[in-house]
Amino acid sequence: MELEVRLFASLKDRAGGERVTVCVEEPVTVRSLTDVLASDYPALAPALGTSLVAVNRDFAFPDTVIEPGDEVALFPPVSGGAESDGAARGHMPYPTYFDVTADELDVQAVTAHLSEPEVGAVVFFQGAVRGETDREGLPNRTLYLEYEAYEEMARQKMAQIAREIWQQWPLVRGVAIVQRVGKLEIGDTTTFVACAAGHRDQGAFEAARYGIDRLKEIVPIWKKEVGADQSVWVEGDYRPTEGDRGV
Repeated sequence: MELEVRLFASLKDRAGGERVTVCVEEPVTVRSLTDVLASDYPALAPALGTSLVAVNRDFAFPDTVIEPGDEVALFPPVSGGAESDGAARGHMPYPTYFDVTADELDVQAVTAHLSEPEVGAVVFFQGAVRGETDREGLPNRTLYLEYEAYEEMARQKMAQIAREIWQQWPLVRGVAIVQRVGKLEIGDTTTFVACAAGHRDQGAFEAARYGIDRLKEIVPIWKKEVGADQSVWVEGDYRPTEGDRGV
């Protein structure tokens, strides 16, 4: 079977392109695919042990079977740091707004999507680019960040986070999640998560905290720290499990 594999972040840099093509003997599993990738593309081999695989925009595992026509993507663990399509919006009990965009964030415009007569409180987390990073292996002073996302899967995972929030905090009346991509300067907004409720004590604070923490675990987004003398892709260490597949 001939398969085209989409690559993101540091894997894209290693391979020198956004896609690679391989021929794999059937039946094809994620394990057999990565074995062939290591052989056909030696530059990818050192990273395959920690890389994640998605099939049809959801996490896949070594024994996951890959069928002809499946969309396959390979990427590093998520960095520690448009409205949804119809499929993602289908089972949402309350208003939602999910976006992956290069545009500046308009907080009022985003939270307006969550406005309902019953809503009396909106709690949000807003992340920004900082100029200094005290982490080993990264530039001491950041000039700017470059964000990249597997956008189609990112929106689906944002919708999954909203569904998880409603499972835990059923009084939350709306969820908005926005991730910016592209080149972001010091002070620019990077990420925005908002939860609406009737009152402040109906889970909105807890749900917003859960939303940003979960985004940094399962939403396929990566950032490159660009300094004066080096540029480094930031990769997380969270390993998805079967429980992280769409609910």
